Amino acid sequence: MSLTEPRADEAPAARPDAGKSTRDKGGALMVNSVEKAFRVLYAFGRQHQTLNLSQVAAETGMDLSAAQRFTHTLTRLGYLHKDAETKRFELTAKTLDLGYHFIRGSRLVDRAMPYLMHLSKETEETVNLTMRDATEIIFVSRFLSRHVLNTDVIIGTRMPAYCTAPGIAMLSRLPEDEAMAVIDASDLKAYTPSTTWQREALREKIRQAAAQGYATAFEEVYLGDASIAAPILDHRGRPEGAVNVAVSCSRYSRDDVVTRFSALVIAAAHAVSRV
Repeated sequence: MSLTEPRADEAPAARPDAGKSTRDKGGALMVNSVEKAFRVLYAFGRQHQTLNLSQVAAETGMDLSAAQRFTHTLTRLGYLHKDAETKRFELTAKTLDLGYHFIRGSRLVDRAMPYLMHLSKETEETVNLTMRDATEIIFVSRFLSRHVLNTDVIIGTRMPAYCTAPGIAMLSRLPEDEAMAVIDASDLKAYTPSTTWQREALREKIRQAAAQGYATAFEEVYLGDASIAAPILDHRGRPEGAVNVAVSCSRYSRDDVVTRFSALVIAAAHAVSRV
């Protein structure tokens, strides 16, 4: 959740499973052609802004004939654009439609919006709403502060749950065996010298977050970044999201982050929760 400018080599991958097949867990009702179409779309990203047909085939594990059919179909539907001269494909703005419909239709986003706006005005810092998807968190709403220098974090950005304050906050409200199963399924590694990434240290961090009602992360993904988050709970008391405030370590000490923002993020998350 960076407010400060991250180095390119520090950023986590956009999505660990992007472009991989899910045939092995699809079941009898799985429509493989739909899965393949999404595999083509996920082949594009920061590392591959444009791809030719051979590259699409290589990235998706398809043969050239299948790659040609899927790229042609997605182009006709408006989700891909093919350059007439270079024959290279790229995503179009139409691919934003699903995200737009999610944000406009999400009851969580709708419920959280007034509290996020209030928190943003009260703190004058960056405020985020995130949700968890398996081992990652996804940014679904974001209010930037004037202190932002440059950041790659936008709505839709994914980060590992285990080394982010919102991720730990959400895991802290799961049964411990369920939370540790998420940790065990994660690709644990150190993004910075400050990253908490070893299993038992993460267990202790989750327990601490459960006891205090909030989680913190200091320079765990990006150098110079500090974050504090509290979980949003559904009607069953399970986490459905998290509110966090992100600030620069150059402006706040660790104690300052907790003293100034812990009660605010807890109050905002509680207000949005349905318990």
